[in-house]
Amino acid sequence: MAELTPMMQQYFEIKNKNKDYLLFYRLGDFYELFFDDAKLVSRELDLTLTGRDCGQAERAPMCGVPYHSAEGYIAKLVQKGYKIAICEQLEDPKKAKGLVKRDIIRRVTPGTVVDASMLDESRNNFLACIYATHEDMGMCFADISTGVVYATDTEEWVDVYNELARFSPREILAGGFAISYEEFRSFVAERLEEALVEPMEEECFDAEAAGERIRKYFHIEDFDAAGLRVMPFATRTLGGLLDYLEKTQPASLAGLNDLRLYQQGQYMELDLNARRNLELCETMRTKEKKGTLLWVLDQTHTAMGSRLIRQWIEKPLYNPLHITRRQQAVSALCDDVINRTALTDALRKVFDMERLIGRIVYGTANCRDLRALASAISCLPEIHAHASAFEQSLLRELTGNIDLLEDVRELIEAAIVEEPPVLLRDGGLIRSGYNEEIDTLRDLASGGKGKIAAIEQQEREKTGISKLKIGYNRVFGYYIEVSRSNSDAVPENYIRKQTLANCERYITDELKQLESTVLGAQERLSGLEYDVFIQVRDRVAAEVHRVQRSAQAVAQIDVLCSLADVACDQNYICPIVDFSDKIEIHDGRHPVVEKMLKDSMFIPNDTLLDEGDNRIAIITGPNMAGKSTYMRQVALIAIMAQIGSFVPASSAHIGVVDRVFTRVGASDDLASGQSTFMVEMSEVADILNQATKSSLIILDEIGRGTSTYDGMSIARAVVEYIANKRRIGARTLFATHYHELTALEDLIDGVKNYNIAVKKRGDDITFLRRIVRGGADDSYGIEVAKLAGVPNAVIRRAKAVLKELESTMPQIEIHPIEEQEEEDDQMSFGHMIATGVVARLCCLQMDVMTPIEALNALYELKRLAEQERGS
Repeated sequence: MAELTPMMQQYFEIKNKNKDYLLFYRLGDFYELFFDDAKLVSRELDLTLTGRDCGQAERAPMCGVPYHSAEGYIAKLVQKGYKIAICEQLEDPKKAKGLVKRDIIRRVTPGTVVDASMLDESRNNFLACIYATHEDMGMCFADISTGVVYATDTEEWVDVYNELARFSPREILAGGFAISYEEFRSFVAERLEEALVEPMEEECFDAEAAGERIRKYFHIEDFDAAGLRVMPFATRTLGGLLDYLEKTQPASLAGLNDLRLYQQGQYMELDLNARRNLELCETMRTKEKKGTLLWVLDQTHTAMGSRLIRQWIEKPLYNPLHITRRQQAVSALCDDVINRTALTDALRKVFDMERLIGRIVYGTANCRDLRALASAISCLPEIHAHASAFEQSLLRELTGNIDLLEDVRELIEAAIVEEPPVLLRDGGLIRSGYNEEIDTLRDLASGGKGKIAAIEQQEREKTGISKLKIGYNRVFGYYIEVSRSNSDAVPENYIRKQTLANCERYITDELKQLESTVLGAQERLSGLEYDVFIQVRDRVAAEVHRVQRSAQAVAQIDVLCSLADVACDQNYICPIVDFSDKIEIHDGRHPVVEKMLKDSMFIPNDTLLDEGDNRIAIITGPNMAGKSTYMRQVALIAIMAQIGSFVPASSAHIGVVDRVFTRVGASDDLASGQSTFMVEMSEVADILNQATKSSLIILDEIGRGTSTYDGMSIARAVVEYIANKRRIGARTLFATHYHELTALEDLIDGVKNYNIAVKKRGDDITFLRRIVRGGADDSYGIEVAKLAGVPNAVIRRAKAVLKELESTMPQIEIHPIEEQEEEDDQMSFGHMIATGVVARLCCLQMDVMTPIEALNALYELKRLAEQERGS
């Protein structure tokens, strides 16, 4: 280090404290990066890599970006998952004595972004923190750009996976895992490609320290009343999150005040497969919004509402009381078109209050952000007035939560000019009349016209020279000009500066003092305006709780209006939602497919599922006939109903669903070495291990990835397992091409056959898209191949081969299930009690056996087991 230049020594001192960050080091008008940081950034951003003398033999690799346009470059790096530390000059280089003081003023990580240019306004940007032991886990998810924090406890790893899929965090803080870090990282790589995993030390999750931090930042004293006492791991996880923010983003902590504790089972559970297969928020292929349930339901007019409706779709409610309350609000809005229209018109003008106040609290907001907040606040009285017209309890509660924030608006409008500049250090920020000193400096900076006129009048009166005037040029500065005819009246304190043909120019001490004041006024004005702006920003930041409360109320009103608009436009109805076991839908329609159709009508269908005689619907019929669309529409209608939305049907009765499971389509997972069939069986295993009788299961073509007999056997066993009330007994839609399984209707209680109606004329078929009772009489696979454009020669040959196979293939019969006692999945020692294996095991002295003796004993046990099985 001794060989390095003083500046590079300073660089390394700061860099060593921020090893995991790309260090943007301010040098003049640029942020520079050095060494490995420079090489990486030049590669990622396609910047020219240069060098700089650092006091050693080799020049330091270097690249840089202009400081005034750095945000765009930082945004690209953060989007790629990198963390940025911004090192700023803390003093004016022109006035510094020696090395300019520098330090970190801001850190930016994927999960702690607040700048608008780096965020998608339609979705939250979550930072996750997870703490787990062998049996218990805590999770929390914070969006520091809006101030909301979710936290929960769980005992199941599957809940952790589902919550990660639900919140899709950009950054994950992980510590204390019972599984290995590599296993967790592998999971993140598979499920959440954007997530950056940050390992944390165990001491970050200290329970006592966590409690102190929660009291400090969330102002919670009574942990019992807040519900934290029964969530000890959520409490520790919150402590870990706050510890991380204290070290990296301390300014963000002032805005984290909306803590929402929830329990598993409070919402409908949707795993990653269900979200993907049902295309709730993005399509499977293009990852776009268009073509999803979110695309259908999101008619919101504010960025806050757009984020909230996504949250509602990803977290459907489970309690019918809460669902009904939302439904009643939507119904009230549907019934009053005039006030709803006026309300949506007012909402269109509201800027993103949540993120504006977030940037204000964080200290990155400029004057335009303050003016945008004032503009949004100015819309609140109109929103409040129109929302007050509704008597429904939820709407009345939300209206009461809207604080009109008149004092905040008045402060901003009184202090900040209407069209402020982007840069804060260049002045022109503060409105005239707000600060007397600023007004004085501004007058001086514009030439001190008032002062000049006063001195000019004063000198005319003192000298009696009526045509005396004060002028200015760049060479002499300010001067007093007197004509030659009046030179005899010039006072002795005037100092001659210049003689012209018809006049003399003079200066005075007072005039030079004024000149000094005027010329320094602009610099002092810019600094004072910035200081006053900071004061105003801090006063607004102090009202963060009020602003966030109003913003959340506006967001909920926006979402409810959106659901009402969609319900009216798409002819949706209000479903009955309760704790019954029914899913009864009349004339149900797929909300997305219906909206996508341009030249044809969507064919509606009925659905009846319950935990009694209609537990499982086996659906047969040709490909492309609409089986998958039908099953998905049932799942989407259930989700919409539990969001609180109206649904596309003529009537619907939905018994609440605790989880929706889907096994749809075929795909390889080559990265982890899993074939299509292995992926399918893994997903089936997850469903069978997690589903309950309150779940809704969607199974499409189980067993296709293996031989016919193996596949059909697995499919039948799965149906039997789900139908068994002692095991699952869940409401299930099961699509299959194994027509033999239609025999299960007569063999298993609760199984019913349905098929997609098809009209056949010769070799041509027409899909009627109708679900009717009974099994299909054919798969029509060859006919579908013909529709797809397969060459006629292939079609003719396929028919000949099919005819030959049908004549030689043995008839498969499905026999009734043999009644047998429920068995444990694992053989107990009771089954082996009379065997020599158990006797031999009991004689083994494990504490004194050597490894080779243990291996010999294992071989002997294997021989005994084989003998007894043979006998």
